This record gives sequence, C-alpha cells and structure tokens, in this order.
Amino acid sequence: MGEPSFSGLSKSERVLGEFKPDSLYQTPVKPPKARKEYHEMKMFGDVREEEAYYGGLKAEAKDKKGDEIYNINISNAQTGIILETIEGVTSNFEWAGEALVYIAMDKETCRPYEVYLHNLRTKQASDKCLYHEEDDKFLLYVQASEDKKFLFVTSASKTTSFNYYLDVSKPEDGLKAVTLREKGIDTSVSHRENYFFILRRTNELFNSEVVACPVACPLDKTAETIVLSHRKSVKIQAIQLFENHLVVHERENGLPKVTIYGLLGVGEQVQSLQGGFTVPFGDDPTYSAVPLVSEFNSSILQICYSTLKTPPFVYEVDMKTDRVVRKESATMLRAFDASNYVIERKWATAQDGTQIPISIVYRKDRVELNGSAPLLLTGYGSYEDCFDPSFEPSWLCLLVRGFICAIAHVRGGGEMGRQWYENGKFLKKENTFTDFIACAEYLIENKYCSKEKLSINGVSAGGLLICGVLNMRPDLFKAAVAQVPFVDVLTTMLDPTIPITTLELEEWGDPREEVSYYNMKSYSPVDNVKAQNYPNTLVTTAYHDARVMCSEPAKFVAKLRDQKTDENLQLLICSFNGGHFLERDAELDQKALIYAFIMKSLNLIPNP
Repeated sequence: MGEPSFSGLSKSERVLGEFKPDSLYQTPVKPPKARKEYHEMKMFGDVREEEAYYGGLKAEAKDKKGDEIYNINISNAQTGIILETIEGVTSNFEWAGEALVYIAMDKETCRPYEVYLHNLRTKQASDKCLYHEEDDKFLLYVQASEDKKFLFVTSASKTTSFNYYLDVSKPEDGLKAVTLREKGIDTSVSHRENYFFILRRTNELFNSEVVACPVACPLDKTAETIVLSHRKSVKIQAIQLFENHLVVHERENGLPKVTIYGLLGVGEQVQSLQGGFTVPFGDDPTYSAVPLVSEFNSSILQICYSTLKTPPFVYEVDMKTDRVVRKESATMLRAFDASNYVIERKWATAQDGTQIPISIVYRKDRVELNGSAPLLLTGYGSYEDCFDPSFEPSWLCLLVRGFICAIAHVRGGGEMGRQWYENGKFLKKENTFTDFIACAEYLIENKYCSKEKLSINGVSAGGLLICGVLNMRPDLFKAAVAQVPFVDVLTTMLDPTIPITTLELEEWGDPREEVSYYNMKSYSPVDNVKAQNYPNTLVTTAYHDARVMCSEPAKFVAKLRDQKTDENLQLLICSFNGGHFLERDAELDQKALIYAFIMKSLNLIPNP
C-alpha cells in the first residue's frame, strides 16, 4: 500500500477510463512513464478502506468491523466487477506489475509477519511467500520506491529495521537484501537510477544520516557515499527522492524543516551534498508541514502546511527555481478569520530542568489571561510520534466559547529529535508524565487557566498519559478524557498471546525482567489507582479494538469507582461498531460528547 498519494490525477487519469478491455483482467499497454498509479485511504460507514489503482485494475482493502483485519478485493476499475479477493490480511499492499504484494498477519497476535506475491487469476492458497519474519518483536511492511521500479519490504522492531527490495519488472526473482539486520540500527530505502539512498540511524548517529550505495552491490559498505552527515541538533525524519532532486524532511528545535538539494545527472557519481534550499514557512511560532506524495519525474514539491489557527493549504515549490507558491485550499472554512486567533509557543520547565514546548491557541477577543479561561490540554508522548500543531476544526466550537487549547510536546514523542524519544521510554517513561504535569503547572502559574478550569484529553498511548497523571496529580485537573487508553500495562505486556504485545517490548520494557517489572508497575494506571479524589473522568473503548482490548479501560474505570473518595463522575463508553479508530461520523459524534462532558464538568453548561 505505502503512503497515500496526492498526485492530483483526475479519476479518469487514475484508472485510464477511456480504455475498453477485451477481458475483465486486461490492462492498457502503456510505457512505464505514462502508467498511472494511485493510492488512497478513506473511511465511511463502519468501513475502513485502502485502495490502489494500476492501469485498469483496482485493489481495495476493506475492514468492516474495525479490528484491522482486511480483505483485498481486486476489481475492474471501470465496471466495479470484483475479480478476486485476498482474505484475512493487513491493509498494506503494493502492485508489482500485474501481481500484488501484500502483508499477511499472524491470526492469533495480529502481527504482520509474512510477505506474499499474488499473481492474478490464481487462488490465494497458491500465493508465494517471499519472506517470513520469525522474530516476534518485528513486523513487516511494504512500500514502493518513488520511481515505482522497486518495492521495499522492511522488517522493523522499535529499535532495529532492515530492508529487502523486489524488482517490479521481475517479481518472480523474489526479495534481495539492501541492508542487514543489525541490532540498534534503523534503515529505510529509496531509489534513483543506479543507487539506493538509505536513511540510517544508529546509537551514535541518533538523528540519522543519508548514504547512497550502488544497486549492483548494496551490501558493500566500502562502496557507500555519505550524502548527508549526522547532526546532533537536526533530526533527519524522512527523505523524498525526485528525478533531479533530494528533499530532506528534518526537525530543528522541535519544528519541521524542509531542505531541497539538486542531484547530479543520471550516470554521474553520487556526491556528498552541501547547502541546499530551505523552504521558508513564515513567522508562525509553531506549525505543521506534511509532505505530499508527488510525481517522481516532476520538479514540483508539494507540502501541506497548517497551524492551530490556519486551515491547511499547500505550498508548491519549484525545485528548479526555488520559487514558492501558496495554494489556498478549495475547502476553506466560511466566515473563518484567522486574525481573530493567537498562537503561541511556550516552554515549561520539567523537574529535571528540561524545557518542554507547549503549543497554544485561543481567540483573542474571548480570552483574558487572568486565570479565568477554560483550557483543554492534550498530549501523546510515545513511539517517537510527533504531535505537530495542525488545524483542528473541532476545536473551533471550544475556542469561540472562550477556551484555550494547548498541546504538551512531552518526552517520548519525536518532536525534539531521537533523544527526546529515548528519554521518555523504558526506564525513563516517568518523564512523559512529569513533563505533562509541568506543562499543566506552567499554564496555571502563568494565568492561562486555573485548576478549576483545566481539562485534559489523550488518545491510545496519550490515554495512558492522561490516566497516569490522574493517579499522580488528580488535584491539578477538573475533567479528564481518555480515549481507547492503554492502561493495564503490566497485565498486557506479561501476556504474549494478546495482539501486538511482543511488538511493544522494546517500547515499554519486558516485565519478565525485574527492573522493568517494577518500573512499569510504578506508572501503569490500573496498578496505581488509590483512595483519593479524582476529577470527572470519561473513558472510551471499542469492542473490536485490536490494539487496546476493551477490558483494559473497563478495568480502570471499575477501579476508579471502587477507590475514589469523591462524588465526581467516572464514565465508560464502549462502541460495539468500531475498533481503535473510528469512521468520520462516529468520530464527530464522540467529539461532540467529549466536549459536552468537558463543558459540563467545568460548569459551563447550566443545569436544566
């Protein structure tokens, strides 16, 4: 499947709609540069879908329950007639000519662990297994190179990854190694002409480097060229290859940065790159800049930009001339005036002296910074994920009512580089919770709100964060919402039969080891509920959730109700029609309920 593509093709271009096949399987004969491929992910009803077009064929993965077990339907893109179905797999797949490469999962643990090649007009039972990953700490995924000439299969744990490639023109040749399994080394691969470009992270080069190696001998370290060296203050997050350019997506001082380098002509020796053009993003103190997938042979780079007060729009960069054009979204909000809003970036001091960034937004004509405003504080802080401050339309209903909304960029995330993540996991996981508490205290001390006006919200591992700080400092908050929270850490991590548990050992620790056991027990929310006052709390879960079993939030709420010494609400809501992720309508309904709960808890809704 790979990343969703936003290539701008019309529907007819995507499926070559004027072609009239002689058979249901027939696809148009086009030279490689004219062939159109397209990927998209969408959700509607209770269905999650992933789809990819190749010529006149469409492959579409559907999950109708929310348990993230998919069927892939291959159909004629014009008629919609389903030709064949691949059942019980992940949503991760790619076309390899007229064959399909997909990832299968372990039926018990839901771990993506096998790569298969499916030839059209054949039964799924006869599909060829290209690779089986035996180590239960690793999962597999497949992604196409930017030029669509290769597929890259990656086996990854939380600390290590290595890669194979498949020549799309010769899928029958199977997988060949690009990088080897080396503990503590992460690699991802791109391709241009005679070279593989490898983004590589090691313990020493923690913010990553970019190297190039010949396609003919990718494992020969002596043939490598360092394209971009490691820098302690700048994290290389991803690279994006074009025919004549290399785009590097970086993070510096916690903010996204995009730098463009010109490449030498085809056939010339790859060299170390210097200088480069950094895309100017203006003066916003905090923002989100997300790369959009573009055509490999194009000289136009597209970046989706937004802030907490700026709806998304696209920067188009002409990489030949460095000209940057802002393209407004066709779906701009009516009657929305960004000048009515203020965004700020502040820094809270953690208990060990570390400065923690906070992104803040409020409506300047509705808020006085005297401690009287209601405030919603959210955070995540796990898996090296970056919680970048992008436009959140649902927050508008709070902002117009005088709320301040804020994001605490706590350790365990990836906003400030690799070490920011390393200092919020394993034996240092407590930093995630104490950082969030420090951010809450900063907002109170600086008159953004008071304890009586402070609400908090987090999802999944962010729900763990919320429930963890509730146990540690329940006096700081008036209302808390934890959505599908991972709260029974010890019980889950002690049971390898629970879905994806083994994949998480390098994130949270192995509780079969004494040091890890007592560390995890010190913050696991279920294991730290005690007799004290708790704020109004709303917890959500889903019956078909394959990532956080619904028993975890239920157990946490039951313990809260049993132990608490107050009269505040402790609510549990379970969805029986979805999983860890909700489709759009259900998500909007849940957000409305959450915001109503928060406003009621903060005494902003009068009693009937």
